Amino acid sequence: MSLIHPNCVSQSQFAPAPLSFRGARRRTKKLSPVRIFNLAAAGRSLVSSNQTESKTLQLGKSSKAMEQLDFERGVCVPFRKYSPETVRNKVLESRGAIASLMLRGVEIVWNLGLYWTSLMYDCFVGRDEEVVPFRARQLRNLLCDLGPSFIKAGQVLANRPDIIREDYMNELCILQDDVPPFPNQIAFSIIEEELGQPLEAVFSKISSQTIAAASLGQVYRATLRQSGEDVAIKVQRPEIEPIIYRDLFLFRTLASFLNGISLQKLGCNAELIVDEFGEKLLEELDYTLEARNIEDFIENFKNDPTVKIPRVYKQLSGSRVLVMEWIDGIRCTDPQAIKDAGIDVNGFLTLGVSAALRQLLEFGLFHGDPHPGNIFAMRDGRIAYVDFGNVAVLSQLNKQILIDAVVHAVNEDYAEMANDFTRLGFLASGTDVSPIIPALEAIWQNSAGKGLADFNFRSVTGQFNKLVYNYPIRIPERFSLVIRSLLTQEGICFTLKRDFKFLEVAYPYVAKRLLTDPNPALRERLIQVLFKDGVFQWKRLENLIVLAKENVAKMSSNPALQAKAMRSTRNWQFERKLDLTDTIKDGARLFFFDEGIRRQLILALTEDSKLHVQELVDVYRLVEDEIDIPSIAREVVQDLPNVVRDFMLSWSDSVLSDR
Repeated sequence: MSLIHPNCVSQSQFAPAPLSFRGARRRTKKLSPVRIFNLAAAGRSLVSSNQTESKTLQLGKSSKAMEQLDFERGVCVPFRKYSPETVRNKVLESRGAIASLMLRGVEIVWNLGLYWTSLMYDCFVGRDEEVVPFRARQLRNLLCDLGPSFIKAGQVLANRPDIIREDYMNELCILQDDVPPFPNQIAFSIIEEELGQPLEAVFSKISSQTIAAASLGQVYRATLRQSGEDVAIKVQRPEIEPIIYRDLFLFRTLASFLNGISLQKLGCNAELIVDEFGEKLLEELDYTLEARNIEDFIENFKNDPTVKIPRVYKQLSGSRVLVMEWIDGIRCTDPQAIKDAGIDVNGFLTLGVSAALRQLLEFGLFHGDPHPGNIFAMRDGRIAYVDFGNVAVLSQLNKQILIDAVVHAVNEDYAEMANDFTRLGFLASGTDVSPIIPALEAIWQNSAGKGLADFNFRSVTGQFNKLVYNYPIRIPERFSLVIRSLLTQEGICFTLKRDFKFLEVAYPYVAKRLLTDPNPALRERLIQVLFKDGVFQWKRLENLIVLAKENVAKMSSNPALQAKAMRSTRNWQFERKLDLTDTIKDGARLFFFDEGIRRQLILALTEDSKLHVQELVDVYRLVEDEIDIPSIAREVVQDLPNVVRDFMLSWSDSVLSDR
C-alpha cells in the first residue's frame, strides 16, 4: 500500500513549460482593466481549441492545478473541501441544475458582456483613460449586484496587481463586506437548528440588530443564560452554499477558455487562479474550520500577554453558526477613542507590528483580513483579533525563502532575489529572470535609498504592481494575503499615528530573530547577512545587535505588560533582555567545526594586514550587559562531551575523505 497521498507530488509531475521574458512586450497605457481579457482574438481561437479537448484531459488538468498549488505551498492537503470534481458533482447532483446553471450563466454573461462592451467603446472613441474612475466604480457596483461570490472575487482582485490595473484595484479596495443583513427570524431559525434547542434555552438576551453584516454571514451579540458571559454569534446566510458552488463551477468553466491567455500573461492557467479562490472561499463557508483557526491562534499566542484571541464555545458552534467570546475593545477605526482611553499609541502599534510579524515569520499562520474592523485595542493596552475565516498558511520552506529574500535585499543580490520569486511560485519554473533583475534593483534602490524615515510598503507595492502587471508574474493567493495584511496594518498605523515608521519596529524584530532564533536555517541566513563578497561586515553586526536590543526594550517596557490584568497566576513568558547565549554557543561551534567559516573569521580579524581588535571591543561593549559569562561558561562545560564527540567525528570524516 502506498504511504504517499496523491496530493503529495513531486515538482516534475506538473512543472509548467519554461517561459521567457525575452520578446514579451510591455503593455502600453491603453489597456483594459483586467489583464487576462486583453486579447479578444486569442480568446476566440482558444474557445474553439478548448471545445475539442476531451473530458479526460480536463480532469487531468484540474488535478494538476491542485497539485501545483500543494507543491508551491510546501504542504500536503489529504482532505480538502474544494476540488473541481467536487464542485461539478455538487452542482449537477440536483434536478433542474442545468436550467439553473443556464439562467445564472446568461445573467453573468449578459452583465459582464455589457460592461465589456462599454470598455471596448471607450477604447474605440479614445476616452478609455478619461473614464477610468467611472468605469472602476461601475465594476464595483456590478460585482455587488451579482452576489456574494462576485463580492469575494472583487475583494481578491483588489489585492491582485498581476491581474487587474492599479486604478481599478484602488476602487475595489472599497468593496467591503458591508451588505444588507438578512431577516432576524431566518438567522435565529438557523441558530436554533445548529443548537438543537430554542434560543431562550441558551441565551438570556440577544441583540435585535446585527453588529455586522457581510457577504457570507452576519454577527449578533448575546448573553449566555448559564454563565452570564457576553458572546458574539456569527451565523451564515441561508442557502448560500449552493450559490457559491454554482458560481465556482461557472467561474472555472469560463477559466478553461482563457488558459492560453493566462499562460502568456501570468505564466499559469486561469483555472489555477480559480482553484485558489474557490479553495479559500469554501474554507470561509465552513465555520468549524474557523473555530479550528481560532484555537490555533490561541495556542500560538498562549505565552504572549500582549495579544488577545477570543475563546470559541465549540459545544454551541457548528458548520453554519460560530459562538465566540465577546471582545470588549475599541475599534482601530476610532483613534480618538483609543487615546481617550489612556492607551499608549506607540506601545499599541509596536504590539501590532510584532504580532503581525510573529504570525508571518514565526508561526506561518497569519490573519488574512486584518482590516480596522477586525483589530481592537483592549483597554489594558493589548491588541485583539477577531474574524478568523480568512487565514493563510506559510510552510517552513516558504518562510525560509521569504527570509532569504530579505537577506538578498540587504546584500543587494538582485539575481538571487529574482530566483526567490521563482521558488515562491511568482514565476513559472524555468523562466528566464534576467530582464526582471534591473527592475527589482530599481525598485529596491529607490525605496531603500530614502531610509527608514520615508520607507513605506505602499510606495514599494505601487512600484511592484507595475512590475507584475508588465511581466508574466502571478502572485500566489497566500502571498496576495501577505501583501494585503502588511498594507492594511501599515494603514492602521498611519491612521493612529501619521508619522509612525513601520520598519522602525519591523527591522528590530527581524534582527532579534536572526540573532536569537535557534533554527539552523536562520543561523545560516545570519551568516549570509554578516558576510558580503567574502568580507565580514562588522558594522552590520553592530547594527543588528542595536536593533535587536531596541526590540526587546520596546516590548518589555510596553504598558500592556504593566497592566493589572496581566499580573495573574499565569506563567507569562516574555524576554526582559536580549539572550545571546545560544547564538554565542553556535558561533563557537561553527568556528571550531566549519573550516570555511573559521578561515573567513580569521581573515576578518586580520583584514588589511591589521588586527581588528577595536571592532571586537565595540561588539563586546554592545552585548556585555546582555550576556552572563559564568552562565555561558557553565553551559559550555556541560556541553563539552558533545563538543568533543562532534570534533572527533569531524576529524575522522576529514581523515577518511583524504584517503
